[in-house]
Formats: sequence, C-alpha cells, structure tokens
Amino acid sequence: MTDWAETDLLSRTMAQGARALGLALSEAQRDRLLGFLDLLQRWNRAYNLTAVRDPASMVSHHLLDSLSLVPYLRGDSILDLGTGAGLPGLPLAIVDPRRRFWLLDSNGKKVRFVRQVVLELGLGNVEPVHSRIESYRPARKFSTIVTRAVASVAQIHTQALPLLERPGLLLIMKGRYPVDELADPALAGLDLAARPLRVPTLDGERHLIEIRHD
Repeated sequence: MTDWAETDLLSRTMAQGARALGLALSEAQRDRLLGFLDLLQRWNRAYNLTAVRDPASMVSHHLLDSLSLVPYLRGDSILDLGTGAGLPGLPLAIVDPRRRFWLLDSNGKKVRFVRQVVLELGLGNVEPVHSRIESYRPARKFSTIVTRAVASVAQIHTQALPLLERPGLLLIMKGRYPVDELADPALAGLDLAARPLRVPTLDGERHLIEIRHD
C-alpha cells in the first residue's frame, strides 16, 4: 500500500468513526488529526511514546478513544492529567477549538513531544505543562479534568480535587469496569456515575467514570 493510499484509508476510517460518535470533522480538523498521528508515529520510533504502533490501531485506540469524551466535557478550561503523548487532550483540542486545554505530564520527553505537536499544528488553545500533579500550582482551577487512568479512581480523585472548579467535573477513562476501585470507601457519598464508552472499531471494554462537584 502506498503512503497516499494508507493516508486516505486512515482518513476515511477516522471520519467514519467520528461520525459514529456524532462528530462532523472539517477538512482542517481531519488534516490536523492525521498530522498528529504522523508525528506520533515518527517520534514513537525514537522515544517509545506509546505501545500502539500500527497506524490503524492508533486511529481507534488513540484518536477515536479520545474523541469519545467530546459529549461529556463541561466549561471552557480542560486539564488533561498524565497526558503522556497528548491523549486525550490533543485530539480533543483539535476538534473543540473554543475550549482551552492544559496538558500535564511529569515525563519530559512526552511533554517535548506535545510541545512539538502544538507548534507544528498551530494549536493555540493548548498549553503543555511539565510538572508532577503534586507540585502543580496553576493560577486558575479547571472546569473539567480528564485522564486516561493508570491509578485508582480514588487516588485520581484525591489528586485532582484541589485543581477542580466548583461546579466542576472529573472524567476518568478506564478499560474494564473497575468494580473493586468503585467500592473504595473514599468514594462514598460522591456524585459519581460509571458508564460504558462506545468507541468505533475498537474491540475491548471502555468505561467512563464521572465525578461531579457542585
């Protein structure tokens, strides 16, 4: 398959998946998402930013998985905790330019990658942040905090709470339904909902934990 043919296939797969999520991507948004994917592939060869290396799998596991959060965002200031290679923050920022996104990670090489993407794609609504969450002291709080979680729901909630506006929303992406995590007494009494996420072309479970603070 030629590079052009592969790019065309990825573009069509991405557009079809976005439509299944209720999103109509503009040509500029498609180009930017593909540009992000190209940069991720190139940097991944040297810096091992993600274990997913096949471009088609990146569309489902990274782009569409991130874009499944679009209907749940609230407010105009979004913090992506532990963004890694800019996920889900960069795809969200590309399709939602009205909101402003802060992408935080403690890993220097990953933040350098995010900065390069912001520069090359001209993403004026993204602020990369190199910091540990424990030492992050922003000038403002955030209306929505998102994360593709590796820590437990209770741990993330504890870390994110000081950074959240009132009212504010915490969105935690998980794979399988986290039965044991949600039974943690530290979560008792919270306004918490857990729902399945439907990600087009992606096999495997995805769940979203929503915690609201008024």
